[in-house]
Amino acid sequence: MSHPTPNVDVMSVAVQSTLDELGTPLRDVTFVVVDLETTGGSPADCGITEIGAVKIRGGAVLGEFQTLVNPGVSIAPFIALLTGITDAMLVEAPPLRSALPAFLEFAHGCVLVAHNAPFDIGFLRAGCESLDIPWPTFSVLDTARIARATLPRDEVANCKLATLAAHFHATTSPTHRALDDARATVDVLHALLERLGRLGVQSLEELSGVTRRVSSAQRNKRHLADNLPDSPGVYLFRDHSGRVLYVGKSRRVRSRVRSYFTASETRRRMTEMIAITDRVDAIACSSDLEACVRELRLIVEHRPAYNRRSKNPERVVWLKLTTDAFPRLSLVRGCRDDSDRGAAYLGPFNSRSSAELATEALLQAIPLRTCTTRISPRSPQGSACALADMGRCGAPCTGQQSTDDYAVLADLARHAITVDPRPVVEAVQQRLTQLVADERFEDAAVWRDRLSSFIRGAARFQRLASLRSLDQIVAAAPTDDRGWQIHIIRNARLVAAGTAARGADPHSLIEALLLTADQPAMPPDDGAAVEEAEMLLRWLEAPGTRLVHLSGDWCSPALGAGGLVQQVVVTPTRDPEQMLGRPTTGWSTVSRPIATYRSNA
Repeated sequence: MSHPTPNVDVMSVAVQSTLDELGTPLRDVTFVVVDLETTGGSPADCGITEIGAVKIRGGAVLGEFQTLVNPGVSIAPFIALLTGITDAMLVEAPPLRSALPAFLEFAHGCVLVAHNAPFDIGFLRAGCESLDIPWPTFSVLDTARIARATLPRDEVANCKLATLAAHFHATTSPTHRALDDARATVDVLHALLERLGRLGVQSLEELSGVTRRVSSAQRNKRHLADNLPDSPGVYLFRDHSGRVLYVGKSRRVRSRVRSYFTASETRRRMTEMIAITDRVDAIACSSDLEACVRELRLIVEHRPAYNRRSKNPERVVWLKLTTDAFPRLSLVRGCRDDSDRGAAYLGPFNSRSSAELATEALLQAIPLRTCTTRISPRSPQGSACALADMGRCGAPCTGQQSTDDYAVLADLARHAITVDPRPVVEAVQQRLTQLVADERFEDAAVWRDRLSSFIRGAARFQRLASLRSLDQIVAAAPTDDRGWQIHIIRNARLVAAGTAARGADPHSLIEALLLTADQPAMPPDDGAAVEEAEMLLRWLEAPGTRLVHLSGDWCSPALGAGGLVQQVVVTPTRDPEQMLGRPTTGWSTVSRPIATYRSNA
């Protein structure tokens, strides 16, 4: 039998409390961090096999407790494998009637702490009931709940003890033995207290409130929304130094901001953000679309720590057909207007892997070179690669393929990307047919994904290019109160917005907006601009939107990829017919209309 280690006394130091520490200061609280090993997951039919605990105060270890417990039943093999505790080890261990009172004496007057506390405390309470021992009135803290309320989701994959111990570099690793796990939990608790201390959590009462749905500190900041407009707009949470913590949008800014200080806000990272918020600013907008665009631009500008989307527009990639003498496919971060020199683009793609899938689909149909070496048409050099031996490349590097012959392939690739993707679709379909016939369904699924990525990338670029080619769009949409929302778009950027009230002449507002609208120097080429352009397209395609004025021709290729997006199977399947998708014959040659055009507002 293992015995409790004696308590280690520490000298108590009298410290003058500040007004910020009303309650029980955490440095004066004695915690007992406990962990149990059991024969199963339910205290109703399972028993305790080991108790481990560590007593701490003010960051110092005061004592440890560890004992095996004879549960009176045999341990299941998988439990023995998990914990390393066997029936033989428990033969001479004390029964629960001896071990549990010893632990309760060790933990008397302390605050119990456990990771996933309902499990451990549930077994301890059940043990007290079985022995007719009154359960002491312990305060209980759960480090798992504290971690979920404190750590952003993008900081740790989960809040398991092993994950948190590794994340905080605990001195003891969890081993599914009670004392080791309790020691690891101590390190996790100290790391969480350090994190919360920077947020102003100094007392036991404040620490207990961290896991509640609404803390008093959260409710007390509702006044930050009092002077905000209750109309469409964008709001910015800022800390005491003015740094932007979070950007959001709403049709009713004041009501939305107030909800952050109520029980309706359940996101853990928002609780942490609110704790360090000093003020909330608002920018009034004339329409929901303007609010969406302003929110996106502010997120890209400030990159707030508590926003998740749109902060890294540079991560998107395009697939480019280069302008070399022997063009090749290259992954690039920006899309520029160099089509006059023979460049063509596919995308953008949200990840490099998606772009690589599209590359494989295109190369299946058109044997472009894959090497990155710059090839001179006048002095070819080098030796042919393996792809040339396989018939997948004409080996222009060795002079076996002339610039004129290679130009034919480049033109086919350019046409497939910008106008008609059917040659690529037909080539991949043939490959799919053979793979399905050979019952190589996993390989067929890979080629299906490659085709899907190519079609989606081509459709996305063709759709965006049609909007970016227009110098100016003036469009209007009806409001709920029978007024008009007016938006002016230039080069796929929102440059002016306004709302004409019911009964007012919208043309007067349009004239005023045209006089004050910005003029973008050139079409943007980053991921944020793409996201903004897609917002504008969704609004332009919405029912009721009317075109007032259009400068240029707004059109998409009749045989473009837009009509094929819904016809390419993108969900996993082992059905041969679904794997192949619809046959290439019979596809519509006219893509879906971009919008319902009306001549006036």
